[in-house]
Amino acid sequence: MTDPQMSVGADRIDLLRTFVRIVESGSLSAAAAQLGTTQPTVSRRLQALEKLFGLHLLQRSTHRMTLTEDGQRCYAHARGLVQDWDAIQADLRGELDVPRGRLRVVVPHAFGQAQLLAPMLAFLARYPQVSLEWMLEDRAPDFIADGIDCAIRVGAIETANLVAVPLAEVPRIVIAAPSLVGSADVRDPALLPQLPWIALTTYYRERITLLPGDGGPALQVPIQPRLLTDNLFVVRQAALSGLGAAVVSAWLADEALQAGTLLRLLPGWEAPALPVHLVYPPARHLPPRLRAFIDAMKLSLPQTHGMRLTPLPPR
Repeated sequence: MTDPQMSVGADRIDLLRTFVRIVESGSLSAAAAQLGTTQPTVSRRLQALEKLFGLHLLQRSTHRMTLTEDGQRCYAHARGLVQDWDAIQADLRGELDVPRGRLRVVVPHAFGQAQLLAPMLAFLARYPQVSLEWMLEDRAPDFIADGIDCAIRVGAIETANLVAVPLAEVPRIVIAAPSLVGSADVRDPALLPQLPWIALTTYYRERITLLPGDGGPALQVPIQPRLLTDNLFVVRQAALSGLGAAVVSAWLADEALQAGTLLRLLPGWEAPALPVHLVYPPARHLPPRLRAFIDAMKLSLPQTHGMRLTPLPPR
């Protein structure tokens, strides 16, 4: 049987769309199911695209499929072209701008499991035609190679070629177990350098900075860590055991503070809050599902327990 799309003048947008679907679904059979066609048809379209460009785009073995270097470049261009074409069609046909399709989002491990879970579920409940791939990863993603739509990042954004949408900020406080502090005055700044510490290496190692609530000068505290880790949950558990004091996101310690298993040291002082951004590569047209996700996170994150709205910069 002849595939009508393999005839002379075959729709090149459809060839690119098929290639994008192969990459994002992970296999020819999955792409065929999503496109409502057969695997041989998808295979022929892939071969036609490779012949059109004179390039080998995919490496296939028994167990896996990977993009070649040319395939990565092709995917980066094809994804944007397909999105632009869909936006043109939707605009000219007057179609409803309904979010649909798959969205691939990278979020930090601890933050994605705790603070972002409720906003994510609320988003899916509101948009039943969207499916979400929720990836817990602390490193910055490779948006093009990994086919990522957007990421939520906590802390400073160091990559300049991304669109960064501010969502909220995370207050950070100093905590310790009652057994570590004993009868010492938790309001005395001189207490801090005397204590053993747990360092969250993502943000501090041998020194912490604290800011007073009244806007006065910052306090610089040298520390000597007993434990250094890049995992928030490890920091909390070690602090609960009495191993040392630590600076943590306020939401992480809230239940333990209420139960009295942790104490807040220097109440009224905070470490500099961590900004939370949603980041994505620049694009001329954002798919409705991504626009809807950005709007949902901008609305829900500042209202999430343990978060607050990012203050406006001074004029």
